[in-house]
Amino acid sequence: MNILITGGTGLIGKPLVEKLRQKGHEVRVITRKKSDDPNEFYWNLEDGFINENAFKDLDSIIHLAGATISERWSDDYKKELFTSRIDTANLLKEYCIANNVHLKSFISASGINYYGTFTSDQILNENSGIVHPDFLATLCEDWEKAAYHFSDISDRIVCLRTSVVLAKDGGAFPLLKKTVDLNIGSGVGTGNQWMNWIHIDDLVDLYVFALENSELKGDFNAVADELPTNKMFMKKLAKISGKFFLPINVPAFMLKQIFGEMSSIILEGTRASNEKIKSQGFDFKYSELGKAFKDLV
Repeated sequence: MNILITGGTGLIGKPLVEKLRQKGHEVRVITRKKSDDPNEFYWNLEDGFINENAFKDLDSIIHLAGATISERWSDDYKKELFTSRIDTANLLKEYCIANNVHLKSFISASGINYYGTFTSDQILNENSGIVHPDFLATLCEDWEKAAYHFSDISDRIVCLRTSVVLAKDGGAFPLLKKTVDLNIGSGVGTGNQWMNWIHIDDLVDLYVFALENSELKGDFNAVADELPTNKMFMKKLAKISGKFFLPINVPAFMLKQIFGEMSSIILEGTRASNEKIKSQGFDFKYSELGKAFKDLV
């Protein structure tokens, strides 16, 4: 298939591009930097421009673009979180229509915070809806709405509600590992908030699964089987790393002072089910946290 990927040079996009090419797909990457690579196509959101050659004989789009949520949320940055996800999707659709493109699939990233950012023992599935309306819930809702706007020009839509991605070379894991290596690993806040997570290899495989399975459509939680609390997560990481675990948690007020409103994604967390995607035949290679840590450490 001819596949166009946004965010193709990011944490998820880079290994995804490599895997898709290994499987024989033609992969085109949209980039904000002009390049001589024939598989890279320039776009500029501010100017509303995309190189139209990216849309020639196009079969599918995988939309991964989006500014990281792991920055302090100023008013301006909140706007960037929306524009980098929603406005980019809208621009892609404009160019698809202008170039008479009908897609086999439009596959979009989304966030597990779709349900809201709060702590609860409730197990949430894709039919739970928004339980706790807040900033991230609104962001994820609008993100998915932008994906479903492709319904009139795409045979199917898939949204993957992604949890914390565990990877050696980026995301949250290297920072968590560093605190453990310094023997200052501990829980944060109450330590009782749940931590939804997924290994980078499983997430890449999940995107490939969504692309290659023509019957798959709708929203899916991208989370592993084992759901630890924050304290359990850090304690297990310290044990596998052969380091000390501090029994005293980092106070919530310290994180709030450092990160502001963004600290909510660290201090709160509920439980999400992956039964829907498993019922479609997807197998997680890293379903248990210990196995994931052994691979990453």
